[in-house]
Amino acid sequence: MTEAPANRAPEIVTIPCRTDNYAFLVLDPEGTGAALVDAPEANPIAAELERRGRRLTDILITHHHGDHVAGVEALRADGVRVIGARRDAHRLPALDEAVEPGDTFTLFGHAVHVMEASGHTMGHVAYHLPNAHAVFTGDSLMAMGCGRLFEGDAETMWHTLCGLAALPPETIVCSGHEYTEANCRFAETVDAGNPALEARIHAVKARRAAGQPTVPSQLAEELAANPFLRAREPDMKEKLGMAGAEDAEVFAEIRRRKDAF
Repeated sequence: MTEAPANRAPEIVTIPCRTDNYAFLVLDPEGTGAALVDAPEANPIAAELERRGRRLTDILITHHHGDHVAGVEALRADGVRVIGARRDAHRLPALDEAVEPGDTFTLFGHAVHVMEASGHTMGHVAYHLPNAHAVFTGDSLMAMGCGRLFEGDAETMWHTLCGLAALPPETIVCSGHEYTEANCRFAETVDAGNPALEARIHAVKARRAAGQPTVPSQLAEELAANPFLRAREPDMKEKLGMAGAEDAEVFAEIRRRKDAF
């Protein structure tokens, strides 16, 4: 299938679900279809589809946790393609298409690149849509944070974050939860004096005070202020008393401190 021109990029719609989850719709720029990334619950998603007069065509799953897949079966209908990681197929809703990191498929003529995102869980994947300048990261890279290491280790998650950090800085990071304020409070304890962090805290507080989501965020913002992505930076290592340490070791220490925060 020929890819659509980049100037007709799909629109992305953020849908709050459950207590603090987000789902995302990717809208066909040339028709009435819509693809869904993660399905925390069905009702808000179905309501948004109806409000926009859109027909669900695809469901993309990042990982197996219930707060990302609980709504899949209620939203599944004839012609809806459910896509998820081959390595995780044994614990995901039934898949119509099983994918692996490095694979590419299309949505509405636009390329979707499957990226490795293990760490929070093993088999977690992310979906990069270059034409939409967006990446859907589930619970791997998050706004001002990263997911807990429930199944993977620090080295695995650090590998994931390095891959995501290498995307163009204008990439919009569509992550799975509204944890940003709490993540900012932790970041202050390990990265005090970072002007980018101070600006981010101010912006996040303003958005939350206005009842607005802080997700998606821009990768450039995460590179500048997210302490987990800054594990490779010399000034961050010095603040932690780890000058000269390997990047993955520094990441592991930041994750350890966040777990105890």
